[in-house]
Amino acid sequence: MIPPPPTPTLPEDLLLLALDPVRGKPYCRNRFLEYAMAGAALAELELQGHVTGQGSRFQLANPLEPQDPVLAGVMRSLPAPGKDGRGSGVSAKRWVRHAGRQVGGLYLDALVERGVLRRESRRFLGLFPYHRHPVVAKDVAALARTRFDAAERAGFPDPRSRALAALVSAAGLSRYVGTERGSRSAMRHLVHDHWPAHAVLRNIRQDRANQSGGGG
Repeated sequence: MIPPPPTPTLPEDLLLLALDPVRGKPYCRNRFLEYAMAGAALAELELQGHVTGQGSRFQLANPLEPQDPVLAGVMRSLPAPGKDGRGSGVSAKRWVRHAGRQVGGLYLDALVERGVLRRESRRFLGLFPYHRHPVVAKDVAALARTRFDAAERAGFPDPRSRALAALVSAAGLSRYVGTERGSRSAMRHLVHDHWPAHAVLRNIRQDRANQSGGGG
């Protein structure tokens, strides 16, 4: 008997929802997606019982590494409790801000290696390199969207779907992903109930404030 495929992690589902499948470009800013990917990794670690969080801080709850190798790599990068000088636990906002680019890169690399995405290297103005990641395995991306749509119609009935909805909203993706009337408002409310998504939102708000204030 062929074993069933592993359940996709929250970062994988979020990444497939966030990318335009043809252009390979995120529907939101690259930096915002990086924050959201880091938040999704924390949310997945919490769902699997490896970390626990409350308010703006989190800490390790189970030192055994997850089976998923990418998530295990993320877990190994977590700082020890108290390393940020603020007592018990780690600042979720600070970790998301500093780990976002690394976490996002790990999951892009993993999906490219698995043949779900294709990496296209380009240059802006012929000088500055950047990448696009069109979807190759369209069935995998379609399943991610189908799962989200079904959860949305059901009112996000379980912890996993609520965490994903909160991250979608925090990253500003709900206008591209949400389809049900009134669901955007419901997703916004979920952000404040889920500490990883709230850490994502706080970083995005900080970036926007810095931009509008000239970086001051």
